[in-house]
Amino acid sequence: MAWVILIVSGMFEAVWAVALGKSDGFRKLVPSLVFVGGLIISMGGLAIAMKTLPTGTSYAVWVAVGASLAVAYSMITGDESVSLPKVLLLLGLIGCVVGLKLVE
Repeated sequence: MAWVILIVSGMFEAVWAVALGKSDGFRKLVPSLVFVGGLIISMGGLAIAMKTLPTGTSYAVWVAVGASLAVAYSMITGDESVSLPKVLLLLGLIGCVVGLKLVE
């Protein structure tokens, strides 16, 4: 169950990261509120997962999930360019995180 919580909290890391970018320095209310909510859920989930999972692995997975989803979202919405090297690097990042789970 800790792994599921960790993955979901990593997803919420992407939510708060994207919302932070859209908040215009906390001048826009809705993205700012989404940022706060996403941050609370994300950090709370990470804290719960770290009760049973190693700190380093937990943090690496959390960051990788969040970063991968934030970049993918930005590519889908057109905020960031899409290129084969970027996609391959994201897949490599995800593969490395899966590897952390497999060598446990």
